[in-house]
Amino acid sequence: MRVAVDIGPLHGRRTGIGSAVEHTIGALSAQADVALTPYLVSFRASPAPGEVRLPLPAMVALRLWAAGDRPRADRWMGGVDLVHGTNYTVPPTSIPSVVSVYDCWFLEHDSLASPDVRRAGRVLRRAVRRGAWVHTSSEATATRVRDLLDTDRVRSVHLGPLPADPAPASVPERCADLTGRPFVLAIGTSERRKRHPWLVELAPRLPDECHLVIAGAPGDDAAALAAAHAALPASVASRVHLLGSVDAATKAWLLGAASVLAYPSMDEGFGFPVLEANEVGVPVVASRVGSIPEVAGAAALLVDRDDADGFAAAMSRVLADEALAGSLITAGRDNLGRFSWDATAQGLVALYERALGSVG
Repeated sequence: MRVAVDIGPLHGRRTGIGSAVEHTIGALSAQADVALTPYLVSFRASPAPGEVRLPLPAMVALRLWAAGDRPRADRWMGGVDLVHGTNYTVPPTSIPSVVSVYDCWFLEHDSLASPDVRRAGRVLRRAVRRGAWVHTSSEATATRVRDLLDTDRVRSVHLGPLPADPAPASVPERCADLTGRPFVLAIGTSERRKRHPWLVELAPRLPDECHLVIAGAPGDDAAALAAAHAALPASVASRVHLLGSVDAATKAWLLGAASVLAYPSMDEGFGFPVLEANEVGVPVVASRVGSIPEVAGAAALLVDRDDADGFAAAMSRVLADEALAGSLITAGRDNLGRFSWDATAQGLVALYERALGSVG
C-alpha cells in the first residue's frame, strides 16, 4: 500500500500534533505492507530526499482549497494509492483520502478561530464532501465529527504515549525556586481552550505552601494569562510561575518534580499530558470533557468543566491525601498499557484499507 503522508507538522515549532505525526509516521514505517511518500505544502521548509513538496505556499493553498477543488494534488503524488492529511486538511485529489482531526474546538467555535484556521475548516469540510475518511484520536471526537461534518466515514484510532525525556542531571536554572517545594503543573500552549487564566484564578485556593507552574508556548490566550497573573494578590502571585516555552530537559524536570498535573481544558482530542504524567508517576486532576475521560480512564480525578470550586478542591485533596495520590499514580501506570504506537499504526492501516475498499 503506497501512502502519501503529510509531514508539514514536523517542520517549525514542535506541537502536540507534530509529536503525534512524528511517532505515527515512525510506526507506519515499520509496517511491512505500507510504503510512505512524505509530502508537505510549504515554501519555507526544505524537503529532504524522498519528500514531495507541493509547489504552493501554504497560505495560498489554503485560500484556493477553501474556495474550490483546484489545483488537485494528483500530478505531484507519484502514483500513490491513498493520501493521508495528518493535520486537519488534505489536498483536493481523486486519490482516496484520509484526514486526521484531533479535536473539534475550531469547528464549534468558529468565531474564536483565526482566519487561517477558519479556512482550514472549510478545506476540511470540502474534503469530507468529496468522500475523504476522517481519522480521530478518540471516540469522543469521532462522535462529534459525525455530527459536525455530517459523515459516517469516521474511525477512531488512539495515539500512543510520548516517550519520556530523561530528567536533567541538575535543576534547570529557571526552576531553581521550585526545588523542594510542592507545585501543581500545567503544560501546553496558552490557547483559550487550555484555560490557563482560569487555573491561575484558582491559585489563591491552593494550600499556602503550594506553587502553580504553567509551561507552554504563547498562544491566543497569552494576554489573558498575563492579566490573570497580574490581578493576583502579591503574596499569591509570587507562587505562580509563568515559564512560557521550555526545552525538553526543563519539561522533563517539571514533570518529574510536580506534585499534581492540572489539566483544566475545555476540550481535548486526545491529551498527551495525561499519559506523560502517568508515565512519570504524577497524579492528574482534569476536566471531564472531550476525550479526557476516555484517555485517562481511572488514572485522573475528573471534575465537571466549569466547576471551579470542585477543581480547586480536587487539587488540594490530591496534595493532602497521599493514599489518593498513590492510587492515581498506580492507576496511571496501568493506564499506559492501553496505548502503543504500534496499535496506532495497525489501526490506521485498517482505516486505509477501509477507505480503499469503499472506492466506487
